[in-house]
Amino acid sequence: MTWLVPLPVVMPLLGAALTLLLVARPRAQRWVSLTVLTATVAVAATLLLFSSVDGPLVVEVGGWVAPLGIVLVADQLAALMLVVSAAVTLCVLVYSIGQGTADGNEETPLSVYHPTYLVLTAGVCNAFLSGDLFNLYVGFEILLVASYVLLTLGSTETRIRAGTTYVVVSLLSSLIFLVAIGLVYAATGTLNLAQLVDRLDALPDDLRLVLQGMLLLAFGIKAAVFPLSAWLPDSYPTAPAPVTAVFAGLLTKVGVYAIIRTETLLFPGGRTADLLLVVAALTMVVGILGAVAQSDVKRLLSFTLISHIGYMLFGVGLSTSLGLSAAIFYVVHHITIQTTLFLAAGLVERRGGSTALDRLGGLARLSPLLAVLFFLPALNLAGIPPFSGFLGKLGLVQAGVDDGGPLAWTLVAGGLLTSLLTLYAIARVWNLAFWRAPHPDMPNVGDTVRAARTDGAEQPHREPDPEASGAVLPRLMIGSTAALVVLGLALTVVAGPLFDISTDAADDLLRRTPYVEAVFPDGAP
Repeated sequence: MTWLVPLPVVMPLLGAALTLLLVARPRAQRWVSLTVLTATVAVAATLLLFSSVDGPLVVEVGGWVAPLGIVLVADQLAALMLVVSAAVTLCVLVYSIGQGTADGNEETPLSVYHPTYLVLTAGVCNAFLSGDLFNLYVGFEILLVASYVLLTLGSTETRIRAGTTYVVVSLLSSLIFLVAIGLVYAATGTLNLAQLVDRLDALPDDLRLVLQGMLLLAFGIKAAVFPLSAWLPDSYPTAPAPVTAVFAGLLTKVGVYAIIRTETLLFPGGRTADLLLVVAALTMVVGILGAVAQSDVKRLLSFTLISHIGYMLFGVGLSTSLGLSAAIFYVVHHITIQTTLFLAAGLVERRGGSTALDRLGGLARLSPLLAVLFFLPALNLAGIPPFSGFLGKLGLVQAGVDDGGPLAWTLVAGGLLTSLLTLYAIARVWNLAFWRAPHPDMPNVGDTVRAARTDGAEQPHREPDPEASGAVLPRLMIGSTAALVVLGLALTVVAGPLFDISTDAADDLLRRTPYVEAVFPDGAP
């Protein structure tokens, strides 16, 4: 089944080309994009099944034998990331179609949106499958170029300013990554990940530390770890709701994936483990303190995004099977839940006219379904039992306790504190946006509230009509968000098998030999 491996990259690229040709036919664009992403989900699920049974699947691109040519490798970690990312991008695409149809802007900017969105998907998939450091760089650049376009859709002053910051930071991280690639090649003579396993081990410790540090710096910027995360809260919230959702769910996780891949395959047991634990603790605590201080739903969620990256680094820094498997589980959980919450925030903005907490209220009464769609993933993010967020954090805490070191115990305490503060931040959003009385400036609320106040006690207060113009949310937007909520709940139901897959993936990563032998069955040259 190795012929399936390149399809998650090839299909979105071909779909992007076709949708570009169909720029004057938005309905055809939508069907092409939906078909391509649905097929990508099916292919990714098939790759996960076969990689779990047969081991990593390898394709030599262009027929060039490794290490001369580029290889694509679908092991359990890559296949699992493909499945969840493809499912999330499909749901976000449906959401964006619903938003475009409801807003009456099917041709602009959706005519540009579809090809760019598919290119972004291809870049993400290429990064997950890459068995070569330079091809990993290419995957990052593909998704980053597409993200520049998506971030500035609409060309408003705020989006252009945020996009400029995003571009500068992304180019800086890409430059550091490219310099690191040059140094790795100069030191080892190869960029093939499987071949680098032995060649990096043969280098002096100080040189290995320099190469590892540069790669961590580049990936740390992309993953938005503290103190390299200041750019994210000012960039993501300005984009359209579906763009913000897919950015929050996927782009930072590609950076986390790169950290997991390089730290386990290229630099196992390196001297940066303690540094990773310190950075993980700071990322968790500083990020969640930033979230607590926010008065806007999107910015609050952006800071929780940063904070929970720390949980993933926690598992990677422990360098144990349990820690790494819990980190992989948490990545899958967080991609789904964080995307869902940003889609729900888009619905909040549409129904309430704003995401500022001081201008919202009464959403639980005005739109009970929206309240449910926000409430369930919010509890999941906070780690309330029995949701997948709780199970992932429980695995990380157990891994920290088993380690028993001072830094590990510090991370356990930091993780528990972060979870409590996440619950506080989410409860604050619920109380202000959903539970209290509607704000008079909210759409379809102000007129009735003002009328009730004018007439005084002689006329009873009239409840806002949720069926009034503009109060009914588009079905596709509701349906796609609900699908992700169900997917998040499904992670709890299948947590046992998912943890088994994560454990198998973690064991293969720590052993390294399954990956190397899949690329070089006769031994690395």
